[in-house]
Amino acid sequence: MSALSDTRPVHRNAPSAPTAAGLPWLVADVGGTNARFGWVREVGGEVLHVRQREVSGSPSLAAAAQSYLEELAQEGLESQPQPGRAALAVATAIQGDRVTMTNSPWSFSRTELQRDLGLEQLHLLNDFEALALSLPRLSASQLRAIPGPHTGSALPRPSATLAVIGPGTGLGVGGVVQTPQGWQALPGEGGHATLAATDDFESEVLAQVRRHFEHVSAERVLSGIGLPILQEAVAAVLGAAPPSAGLSAREIVEGAQSGHDPVSLRTVQTFCALLGSFAGNVALTLGARQGVYIGGGIVPRLGPLFTESRFRERFEAKGRFRAYLQEVPTALITDTLAALTGSAFALEQGSGAPRR
Repeated sequence: MSALSDTRPVHRNAPSAPTAAGLPWLVADVGGTNARFGWVREVGGEVLHVRQREVSGSPSLAAAAQSYLEELAQEGLESQPQPGRAALAVATAIQGDRVTMTNSPWSFSRTELQRDLGLEQLHLLNDFEALALSLPRLSASQLRAIPGPHTGSALPRPSATLAVIGPGTGLGVGGVVQTPQGWQALPGEGGHATLAATDDFESEVLAQVRRHFEHVSAERVLSGIGLPILQEAVAAVLGAAPPSAGLSAREIVEGAQSGHDPVSLRTVQTFCALLGSFAGNVALTLGARQGVYIGGGIVPRLGPLFTESRFRERFEAKGRFRAYLQEVPTALITDTLAALTGSAFALEQGSGAPRR
């Protein structure tokens, strides 16, 4: 089993007074490629002892979680190595007892998982529900503004309604709304909404993708699993030689950055433009006038390819609603551990602690 360590605590603002609400807590962010685990000692406290497991290196979520808990016990990091409650954010829709991951082989019963981990309470939430819950508490050090001609380098404002999208292994979408009772997450599966083209080139590209897939969702091309599909379609439209079979998203990004692979470069440029258009759709759909955040593991790797792309131009290109979107700030989440904060907040909101 592969185990990577990240010793940084996830900092959180204005901690509440500690309670005995099933503490300590286990929190996790489980994607299609990696699962990150963390530990919370007190309500409103930092997420500590963050460790990462590769999904492919463990037979199940229960085994990965138990390995993490055993590691804490072996290292003597906690005097109480058994959590009372857990909040696990998983990259799939949550409905009923049986949970099947969308982009990984893991499948489990929530009842059995709670029993296997010896928990008094298990809270399961969508991974982008957790990431959305983290948004109001993200600090400037965890964000990078995506400038627009009207917003400049302004960061989103933590009030009203916020949205987040994230290309990783798949494509997550979430939102959060400020209410008198606190922040309420809006879980969903927006990454599986139909992707639309906005110019002739994109129409030809998506037509190529439809030759292989009945439904072309946003996730089908705007994700780690989708970048190779997008590259193949771009090459076909350009009349270029088909790309090498088995290229990963990372290799496509590296090819674009090298300056010697024009098909990969056009692929990444198309990815950024389509992502901008999709992000604008999400902002309009949720009414996220206070800000849209970009999470996931792909965009932070792009560097200047993203900052110099058409993302923001296409985000705003909504005809009569261009002025509406010109005022909406956008930002990249640079802290890969942010969803753990949201998982902890999900438990906090059910612990009786004051909501902020």
